[in-house]
Amino acid sequence: MSIPFLHRRRLLAATMLAIGLGTLLPAHAAWPEKPITIVVPYAAGGFADTRIRLVGRKLSEALGKPVVVDNRAGAGGVLGTAYVAKAAPDGYTLGAGNLAPLAVNPSLMAKMPYDAAKDLAPIVLIENSPLILSVSRELPVKNVRELIALAKEKSGQLSFGSSGVGGAHHLSGEMFREQTGTQLVHVPYKGGAPAGADLMAGHLSMMFEMGYAAMPAIQAGKIHPLAVTSRQRLAILPDVPTLDESGVKGFESYNWQGIVAPAGTPRPIVDRLNAEFNRILRDPEVAKAIADTGSQAGGGTPEDFGRFIASETVKWKKVIQAGNIKLD
Repeated sequence: MSIPFLHRRRLLAATMLAIGLGTLLPAHAAWPEKPITIVVPYAAGGFADTRIRLVGRKLSEALGKPVVVDNRAGAGGVLGTAYVAKAAPDGYTLGAGNLAPLAVNPSLMAKMPYDAAKDLAPIVLIENSPLILSVSRELPVKNVRELIALAKEKSGQLSFGSSGVGGAHHLSGEMFREQTGTQLVHVPYKGGAPAGADLMAGHLSMMFEMGYAAMPAIQAGKIHPLAVTSRQRLAILPDVPTLDESGVKGFESYNWQGIVAPAGTPRPIVDRLNAEFNRILRDPEVAKAIADTGSQAGGGTPEDFGRFIASETVKWKKVIQAGNIKLD
């Protein structure tokens, strides 16, 4: 056997190996090659939708591909989240990962069309949104301690409103009731706006609201803020203490959202998305938009977000069970 013949055989074998490897290279090697869709499990125009459209635009600029927001509302965020969980894990379908469909509804609903821990891959936490505990101007209290004292004096007579069963407004009120040993009447509304209007009108005693919703009424002097639900005070309300400072030790509550993908999405794509979103959260326009609504920017690794979702699931499950909360 001649040396040239051996050389030709080796060259042919190397060529065939290269062709074979080429067919085995992961499809995500050139990702992204087409538009990316981010599914928002709520209606267009709401808080979650507005924020996702902003970071989606920034992601499009970073990747050089269109990013389309697809609103799939229904069942407290479950319908849209289920759609993401069942989508192809190729990096072209992402979802807004929100408090209710990821950490609350699994404890509220008898049957879920997905398992948040198994069917979804966390990408990154986008933001935490603390709530503001405000009271009607007609309520004769100036701080949380006076509110608790009045609630115990008039047991079962004070009310708190919410945008519906199982939302951050509702669960914050339930946790407050549990931790303070008070008997409060929950009044659910079909949305936060009508509940806020009734608080201003004096038809409700108190309410936990997100900053963007509560601040106009606070600035107009129509409601009185007593405390915030975050660990630290908010820059938009520097003189308003936290609930922990006000004597309700350890109280912490947020409405939050992040980005998730179908489970099985290739790790290189998950890491690329995580890096891009972390960079986007440092963008001045995004940082200002988050701060202006009283929210706090997220960030961190996919594992950080996964642990956060798990801890929130445990926390709210305890509140739901303690209050025997059920969806009608």
